[in-house]
Amino acid sequence: MGLILDNYITLVCVIITLLPSVCYSQDYYVSSRATYYGSPECYGTPTGACGYKDYGSTINGGEVSGVAKLFRNGTGCGACYQVRCKYSPHCSDEGTKVVVTDHGEGDNTDFILSARAYNKLARPGQAEILFSYGVVDVEYKRISCQYPGYNLMFKVHEHSRFPQYLALIAIYQAGFSEITAVELWQEDCQEWRGMRRAYGAVWDMPNPPEGAINLRFQVSGSKWIQLKSLIPSEWKAGATYNTAIQLD
Repeated sequence: MGLILDNYITLVCVIITLLPSVCYSQDYYVSSRATYYGSPECYGTPTGACGYKDYGSTINGGEVSGVAKLFRNGTGCGACYQVRCKYSPHCSDEGTKVVVTDHGEGDNTDFILSARAYNKLARPGQAEILFSYGVVDVEYKRISCQYPGYNLMFKVHEHSRFPQYLALIAIYQAGFSEITAVELWQEDCQEWRGMRRAYGAVWDMPNPPEGAINLRFQVSGSKWIQLKSLIPSEWKAGATYNTAIQLD
């Protein structure tokens, strides 16, 4: 999976405000380079290395990106960045705000933007020129992800097979925080069992606990958040479950 250039019952209803931790806001820009990839209707790709499927195509209005070193073995999936190009006659002041949905490398670039995102780099009437360049010098910084009207959700990944194999992926993950671990409660053993980061943002477990599933996840390496009976006993691949939590 990924881009190579040459081409989400009983819920715990809480609002959680997370204090700054390992993932803090970035107040400075970093110099880099960016290019773009083609896709139907200029949206993102549903085959990205983060495992988001169709969500990864249309989230943030399709302004998404594959990244190189910022992918960080999948930990960087879902992070948001402001990217702006550095050619003053052609580039807009704000640039584009993208969500990381894929891994991609090419021609010393950190970002491989969807065409919609790449288009936002340009001033009105200047996009054709930027597209003709193919690769542009940019500067970027980490920003908070914003999903007004949406709580954090866990989706049962399409590759799951009830009841033998469960894979989960977090979507609408707002703020700066990163999910660094996911565990499920095993009632008969009275212990938490860790899920494996299968790839990208996908966490999986063979032979998951029976019945309604209690889940907890770790945020940015320190804070654990527990969700009681988030996943129902007869879960289905593709189903999405609302945590009633908003990450800041």
